[in-house]
Amino acid sequence: MYDLLPALRLLGALTTMFSFAFLLPAVVSWVQGDGLLGFWLAAAGASFGGGAWMWAGLNGYRGELRARHGVILVSATWLLLPLIACVPLMAVCHAVGRELDFSYAYFEAVSGLTTSGATVLTALDSLPLSINVWRTFLQWIGGMGILVLAVAVLPMFGMGGSQMFRAEVAGPIKDNRLTPRIAQTAKGLWGIYVGLSAACFLAYWAAGMPLMDALMHMFATVSLGGLSSHDASFAYFDSPLMEGIAMVFMLVGSGSFALYFIALRKRSLRVCLRDIEWRATLLALLGGGLIVSLVLMVQGHYDWPQALRHGFFNAISIGSTTGFASTNFLAWPAFAPLFMLLLSGVATSAGSAGCGIKMVRVLILLKQARREMTRLAHPRAVQPVTLGATVVEHRDIFAVLAFMLVYGGTVIVLGMVMVLSGLDPVTAFSAVIASVNCMGPGLGEVGPAAHFGVLSHFQVWVCSIAMVLGRLEMLSLIALLAPSFWRH
Repeated sequence: MYDLLPALRLLGALTTMFSFAFLLPAVVSWVQGDGLLGFWLAAAGASFGGGAWMWAGLNGYRGELRARHGVILVSATWLLLPLIACVPLMAVCHAVGRELDFSYAYFEAVSGLTTSGATVLTALDSLPLSINVWRTFLQWIGGMGILVLAVAVLPMFGMGGSQMFRAEVAGPIKDNRLTPRIAQTAKGLWGIYVGLSAACFLAYWAAGMPLMDALMHMFATVSLGGLSSHDASFAYFDSPLMEGIAMVFMLVGSGSFALYFIALRKRSLRVCLRDIEWRATLLALLGGGLIVSLVLMVQGHYDWPQALRHGFFNAISIGSTTGFASTNFLAWPAFAPLFMLLLSGVATSAGSAGCGIKMVRVLILLKQARREMTRLAHPRAVQPVTLGATVVEHRDIFAVLAFMLVYGGTVIVLGMVMVLSGLDPVTAFSAVIASVNCMGPGLGEVGPAAHFGVLSHFQVWVCSIAMVLGRLEMLSLIALLAPSFWRH
């Protein structure tokens, strides 16, 4: 138990940091005069006080975290912060006559912080502005990861965070530092994230989106979150220009922020153009948009301008795990929504704000499959798996295979649990896939024209678990269940 106290100390520091997030909805509430200011300030005070008490009480337990501590801290953070975020959400909803019990409030908070974009709330347009700002701001916090932000800040207080960084960040960034110090890397990634956020906000505002809508939809776009302040999602604006801006930033957000950091330092876009994963990600999203558009045109659902507009926007939105919708795509030919749902599992890069399998793993699997087919005809051939000019080590290939096994097993097990709970198979499996991929809307009863509030308490808890698993890429959270993990 004493071995875990350094991790708990940092958890207290993270909780203290998270308390400052409540100040944004508090300011909005004060300006709007919606009568909810006291709730947001109380939430900030409780989070700050509880975190500071834990931090100060364990101040004697210092030191760099080991790998095991990093996994425990990351898992605990993504389970605890939604709890802190959902309590004031319950209170403010109750204050305005919108009852929201704990199960659904926790789901909403998990959905925001994991950038899933699924919601259990209805009549969003009539909610007080501070509530919608809080819902969408949670996505922006979770997009780059509050733990990556913490790694950038904690060294100022004499606390290391390299193991926490490696446990939080996905893909090749784990073992390849962009700068000599982890904290500098974290600051660089957050700098790119903030810069893109500012550009997205200004673009929306210049296109005619109201100021607060521009802010909230910037939160949802750059983070690939997709939660909107309107029931109609992006269809509320009915603007091809705004949809075009959203597509640009969703495509950018689907790429690796580490890659952008390197390109900025070298002041050359060639870094991106030479990256095989970045090119494959763009090809998947743009190619997916073209396929959906052609299906809509060939089957006579739209004329070609409307088919291109809705096909590209929704395919890029769903494929990038953002989850905005410009129309009810469940009314389209069945191929299109199913294709987009499957695309959401593969069409984002490692190191991006998106979730799912990640494109780098797909590329490694394809190259490994090609090598195995070559070895059938040429057993003695030496053909290493490469990504660009980099040779992929065997341990990385095995790690990808293990991840795919766990990913597939998670979807099947949780999907069957949802079917057993009374859902039809389409709704059950699409809800699980959408949750694991942190994508948002599914098919059936949880499609873009519906919401997850139709699910039972048990079912939303299954989806909440699936979202956290997807955000942590399965293995971090599942590792806690292994007895060997807890042995010294």
